[in-house]
Amino acid sequence: MARAGTVAGKFVKKLLPHAKQHSDLLKQSGRFAKESARQWTPTVRQSGMFFKHVVPAAAKPIHSLWHQIIGFVFLVFAGSAAFKIWQYPGPLPPMQLALAGLFVVVMVFYGVSSIRKSRRISRS
Repeated sequence: MARAGTVAGKFVKKLLPHAKQHSDLLKQSGRFAKESARQWTPTVRQSGMFFKHVVPAAAKPIHSLWHQIIGFVFLVFAGSAAFKIWQYPGPLPPMQLALAGLFVVVMVFYGVSSIRKSRRISRS
């Protein structure tokens, strides 16, 4: 046990000067970080204000375009389903006709409402 204490004492004597040197480096780096933060704080604040003003102005046309594209896709689905119903050889069973007709009506409704919403977004 006594031997372990002497080994530990030698180890501490050997590393203590290095630890002191590292603590001085840490203090210097802390001062540097504090000074750097003081210099960059106004820039970060101004960039935040820039994004608050620019992002909504840029997002509005993208939002409107998204609704126009989705409305077009819905109308294409409705048109292709209506074309398939019209081109079907022979009479359709009533249940299949009802489901296909319901699909066409829902897709047309979604398409038209999406395009109307895109126009409302672009006007506001």
